Amino acid sequence: MGSGQGAGRRELWLWVALTAAGCLLVLLAAGRPWADGVRASGELTVPTGGDLSPVLTPLALAGLAGVVAVLATKGAGRRVVGALLALCGIGAAAAAWGATGRAGIETWLRGHNVLSAAGPLEWDVVTAWPAAAGLGALLMLAGGVLAVIRGGRWAGMSDRYERAADRPRPQADGDRALWDALDRGDDPTESR
Repeated sequence: MGSGQGAGRRELWLWVALTAAGCLLVLLAAGRPWADGVRASGELTVPTGGDLSPVLTPLALAGLAGVVAVLATKGAGRRVVGALLALCGIGAAAAAWGATGRAGIETWLRGHNVLSAAGPLEWDVVTAWPAAAGLGALLMLAGGVLAVIRGGRWAGMSDRYERAADRPRPQADGDRALWDALDRGDDPTESR
């Protein structure tokens, strides 16, 4: 493996780690409470990010599938998957931003805390989880853009098994040479 291939593999695996981390951040944040509050009779039932924006979890899962698909594809297919991954990142960022609106949270709290909805509800937005979802969405977007721009340079899953076109094919003379050619992945019948 040459130094260019080694650098390409390192870049690919760094991309996998960061993009998958972004997807997992969105997925984790979607399951955490995005509001915190109290009422006179005790704690409020508070919404998660997935309650406020139901598209967060599917977009994060689609992003994880996109990471695997980038590993499995090459060329134009990899660029298309990268573009779809970038769109998932944009969608997750928009969904996270839209879910933090006070009116939407207030409506959700009143609908799910009916017994205390007549009185005032005291609540605050939990900023850590929406921020984590936003950061994860940005990592997904950056990963998708990077796959579109640089994905063609990364090795594919089957590159290890493809024969280099410029490698000379030795002539197969005798049984031992035929077996050696097969071990290298050469077709010994092509020269005959």
